[in-house]
Order: sequence, then C-alpha cells, then structure tokens
Amino acid sequence: MENINIEAEETPVANAAESMAEKRASKMEDFNQSNIDLLLDVAMRVTVELGRTRMKLSQILELQAGSVIELDRLAGDPVDIFVNDHMVARGEVVVVEDKFGVRITEMLSSGGEKAAS
Repeated sequence: MENINIEAEETPVANAAESMAEKRASKMEDFNQSNIDLLLDVAMRVTVELGRTRMKLSQILELQAGSVIELDRLAGDPVDIFVNDHMVARGEVVVVEDKFGVRITEMLSSGGEKAAS
C-alpha cells in the first residue's frame, strides 16, 4: 500500500470564523436589499381619519348635499394616518395649492406608542 501524504493549509479558527461571518453578512445585505427592491412597487391603502361619529340610521337617511356632520375632534386636532388599517402616524391637515394634504408630525411604533416627532 502506498502512503498518501495530504497537505492541508492551516487557517486559524478565528480568521476562518471572521471570514465566514463577513461572507454571510455580505450575502444577507444583498438578500435584504433585493427583498426591499421587490416591495418598493407594492401599492398600499393610506387612510387619513379626520374624526368619527355615531349616528342613527334615521339621521343618516336625512343627510343631503351640504349637511354638516359633527365629528369627535376639534378643528386643528391631529388626524390619524393609517396604512392598510394600521395606525402609523399622526399629522395635521394642510392646504397646498388649493389641495388638501397631511403633514406628518408624529410617527408611531408598531406598539402604537410615539416613535419620533
């Protein structure tokens, strides 16, 4: 039988682990970026809620063009901003070139608490 001599290149374990971690991080960054790029064209419903009210059916049937509905908020109070039925921010109503808009004044975290102003 022949003796087989196998020479292996020695790599310190710490260097090998760092190298693998760097490769993994690089792949994850590429993967995350490509996933985000896929989502950039997804349409989402954005809703701004000025206020709410409760009315009886008879009152609703009496509504006509020009009727005024009283809401549970005052003029100037912040409005709630929802994305796909989840509240994500609060803002104020603004008028820009004869069109209504909303200026975001407060972002909310996923738990509903204040995240940034």
